[in-house]
Amino acid sequence: MKKLNFKSAAAVTLVTALLTVTPALWTAQAASGVTGPTPPTAPESPSVPPAKAPASPKAPAGSVADSQTQTVKLSYPSASVKPEIGKQFPVAAKLQSSAKVQLLYATGNPAVAKVNEAGVLMPVAPGETMLTISVSTASAGYTGTLKLPVVVTKPASPLKLAFEPKLETRTVKAAGSSFTVKTVTIPKGMPVTTGYANRKIGTTQSLAGMAAAYHADIAINGAFFDSYSGVPDPYGTLISGSLPQHIGNTGTSIGFKWDGSAVMDTLRIGIRGTVIAPSGGTSSWYAYFMNRLPSGKSTATIFTPQRGDSLGFKAENAVVVRKGAVTAIRHGVDTAIPPDGYVIVYQGGEAGQAGRFQVGSRVTYKVNTTNLTGASVDWSGVHTAVGAGPRLVTDGKVTLDPTAEGFRDPKILTGGGARSGIAIRKDGSVMIATVSGATMKQWAAVMVQLGARQAMNLDGGASSGMMFQGKTVTAPGRLLSNALLFGQQLRF
Repeated sequence: MKKLNFKSAAAVTLVTALLTVTPALWTAQAASGVTGPTPPTAPESPSVPPAKAPASPKAPAGSVADSQTQTVKLSYPSASVKPEIGKQFPVAAKLQSSAKVQLLYATGNPAVAKVNEAGVLMPVAPGETMLTISVSTASAGYTGTLKLPVVVTKPASPLKLAFEPKLETRTVKAAGSSFTVKTVTIPKGMPVTTGYANRKIGTTQSLAGMAAAYHADIAINGAFFDSYSGVPDPYGTLISGSLPQHIGNTGTSIGFKWDGSAVMDTLRIGIRGTVIAPSGGTSSWYAYFMNRLPSGKSTATIFTPQRGDSLGFKAENAVVVRKGAVTAIRHGVDTAIPPDGYVIVYQGGEAGQAGRFQVGSRVTYKVNTTNLTGASVDWSGVHTAVGAGPRLVTDGKVTLDPTAEGFRDPKILTGGGARSGIAIRKDGSVMIATVSGATMKQWAAVMVQLGARQAMNLDGGASSGMMFQGKTVTAPGRLLSNALLFGQQLRF
């Protein structure tokens, strides 16, 4: 899984710890569907107080103007980190800090191991490097650093799994018809990642090409995407390395956790942040999309390095954030996306938010997760997720309601076609499946007959595709935007 565009093996990678799951602050509206959902539209603006400096000109305690600096004690349960090739390693989850601060993660040699802003270490090749964890300047008034040797090794033996992945062609009778279904059953805990075409969002690649790039043993197409307008942006939510990389806020998502289990819900993601001006004045800000070209009259969107080297369009207002601080604000031009930060784009009705930022301002944000009903859901342990839908099965029973999830396209509501899907079984294993033709009601009934406890639809039609151990099981009829990939030797 490639999170950042590293320019050379000798480059030092430095990224900001930003991901925090908190109770829901707002819920984006579900969008209507075409083949999948239509491109999401901006939700009504959440209730955000107007940008105001504090009544007193004195900067708040802990700001740049405060002369007191507190040293934060950072500790780790071992003297070094020893990840194995093919497995992501959640360093941040094991890290202990004496204060709640924003952290920076850096590796000295990204040709050996990369690290992202969530503190997830991704082995690249056997070797040694140094991981440096430090308090960001965004946490003014605090300082602290921890250095950990990183030793990347090849696995001494294959990962112990409950069983070997199994490919089957099965005949299933459901909903009054007979269906030939191709399935792959995958044991709980097998390494998994979201794959991106050419390792970035907004392009397409063959399913076989994505599987090869990530060294995947098993692959299936993932989220719906725009296959007609010329820019193949996804529609569904995509998470990799514990970080959202695209926010769709439609349909249903499947998430894979660090403990090897899988979860399924109508995940909705919101983003709320804080900006502290050089003078000390504090304002709030928000965004509701990530790594998606603007559509409609207004947008508030974050673009991360997963999008590529630049926005690819001339943004009305582009706020460039590096290492937790605003380094530039550009207007009406294409803007580079820094490898150690992100760009916030405000246009149309959201343009006023850009005025809350100044060069030198310190910026943080939090990710809030809810479900379709607005209830808070804890996805903090999820490292990989793909959003599509609709939900087919809940607790072993058909629970199909595509309209409630935001789908409007007759191909989803009543029509038939090639389908791809994914299910969680009673023992925690995962089953992926394809069928050449079925309505959504039939597809749900088939999933029940296949033993699904939880199941959801993935993108389908010409996008439906599946691979097993280097061989194409179901051939997609088009290049794809993203995929869900499993394997013993994944390259992130």
